[in-house]
Amino acid sequence: MSFSPVPDGFYQEVGGHETFRRLVDRFYEGVAEDSLLIAMYPEGTELEGAKHRLRTFLEQYFGGPKTYGQERGHPRLRMRHAPFPVTPAARDAWLRHMEAALDSLDLPPLHRQIMGDYFERAATAMVNSFDEATPAPAAEPEPGPIGPDPGRRRLL
Repeated sequence: MSFSPVPDGFYQEVGGHETFRRLVDRFYEGVAEDSLLIAMYPEGTELEGAKHRLRTFLEQYFGGPKTYGQERGHPRLRMRHAPFPVTPAARDAWLRHMEAALDSLDLPPLHRQIMGDYFERAATAMVNSFDEATPAPAAEPEPGPIGPDPGRRRLL
């Protein structure tokens, strides 16, 4: 028995691949124009890779093909977003663009609610910084030091 976070058949009921393609394209139209969010994308405004990753993740989550897992393994969303300071303001901006994208789909109310509820929970779970003054890095952060502190004394 496997657990599914959405009702059986949900992916097909909302329109399958084409619906998720439209959702993600519309979402990234907003992101590309949002200075707070676009700064978190190392590729800048070249968003095709990000679109593919989000679309395949959402398709899998909502009951579609397992392409995301086959290509990238377990989603580990918090780990994948950890290098970027996701503040409440960034969460709100992300949700604003995702809500606009959802509204553009003209989904039945129950399907719209199921998707919107998930996006709100997921976006809130990604918040990892409450320092609104922290700018997003333009690229992957440098790794920190590894190993024991050389200045530390050992007892034995």
